[in-house]
Amino acid sequence: MQLAFKALSDPTRRDILELLRERDMTAGEIAEQFNMTKPSISHHLNLLKQADLVIDERQGQFIYYSINTTVLQDLMSWLWTFKKGEK
Repeated sequence: MQLAFKALSDPTRRDILELLRERDMTAGEIAEQFNMTKPSISHHLNLLKQADLVIDERQGQFIYYSINTTVLQDLMSWLWTFKKGEK
């Protein structure tokens, strides 16, 4: 969970998750949405992968990234336990 919170602490990584919420994308498609180098985007994608927030899948010559909703659901469930009056 610590890696997930670290990954989510960066606004660029949160923006990448927002993009992936719409559809699966390649690193190149993601990079087109930002004013930064492709290696920088790859770094952000690697951190998201390490945190299990995104999954990558090779399709032919491309690698597509998608959100791993299971981890996000686990995080939300854990955060929900802090709602006042619940344990």
